Amino acid sequence: MKLLLFSTIILPLLELDAARSNIPTTIYKKRFFGARGGSTIVQEKDDEDAVINKEVMALGKYRMEQQELLQIRSIILSEALAERGLPMKTRTEVSTVVGKEEPEVIDWDCAMSTTKEPKTCLISFDAEPHTKVIAPIDTDMWISLAVLNRLRRKDPTKIEPMWYSKYAILKSWFNDESSNYCILQHCGVEGIVLAILLNNPQKSVVLKSLLGIALSGMILLVLPLLNFIVNRFAVSSLVWMNWMKWARFVHAPFPLKLYLAQLAWKGLAKVFNNIEKRVRDFLIELECTILEERMPLTVGPGSQQINTNSEEDEEEEEEEYSIDSDSDDDSDSDDSSDSDDDSDFE
Repeated sequence: MKLLLFSTIILPLLELDAARSNIPTTIYKKRFFGARGGSTIVQEKDDEDAVINKEVMALGKYRMEQQELLQIRSIILSEALAERGLPMKTRTEVSTVVGKEEPEVIDWDCAMSTTKEPKTCLISFDAEPHTKVIAPIDTDMWISLAVLNRLRRKDPTKIEPMWYSKYAILKSWFNDESSNYCILQHCGVEGIVLAILLNNPQKSVVLKSLLGIALSGMILLVLPLLNFIVNRFAVSSLVWMNWMKWARFVHAPFPLKLYLAQLAWKGLAKVFNNIEKRVRDFLIELECTILEERMPLTVGPGSQQINTNSEEDEEEEEEEYSIDSDSDDDSDSDDSSDSDDDSDFE
């Protein structure tokens, strides 16, 4: 009777309580029907804790791997966007080396490489004769001025490593806003115009706009000739004899026409980029020529002539000043003598 009462009333209540508290019913059954001491219950609990710990560790490992992959993908994406000209931080910009000093802002020396006094070059080993070379002041690490400017325009990341990243060459010599040693101040108005056209090739639209306007003007000038050629070609027998070949494109569906228009646009854009590249190379060579002509020499042959010319100019200014002062003294003396004569006459 007692066993029947337990199995029909008490056990269902225990199972209901276990279901509410999310505890397996086998634990309650083993408490009443199992051996005393609870050794089997503790063993099962330890096994469950071990399984849970393994699952937690596996989940933590998976999340860590996903975080590492996310960081790697973000680094690759930022590098690709920076190469396209977007203002993104790259790995080299944010990485720091322990004990590395910041590059030094430094002045420059300019000399002429001649057959009698040749100069070395960091790129071509020997600079060409009768060309100007430049180096950080009080050093002999020379580089051709034209080669340096050409490299600055095409790949500026290779400049400072040539001096072992010891000197801030770009900031010192080519930044006219924050440096007193900028060499662009000797280029004049022509250099300023070229700098506006050539600076920031990935972002600047000045050169592309001017080039587009120039090409549009040329097309407008030859538009009557183009119209005549197109009309003659459209009514020629060569076109209409091959009607069966190109008629399929005329009656083609709209997506195919859109795809063909896209291919034509890409071809025109490629031609425009090639023209822009040629124009940019021409402007870079023009800027190099201006630097070669107007860059002053500070050491070597030719620098003495500049110094003597400056001294002669100073002497001429002093002589002019002395002549002006003498003429002023003479005029003062004449005025004083005239006043004395007037007083004597009275």
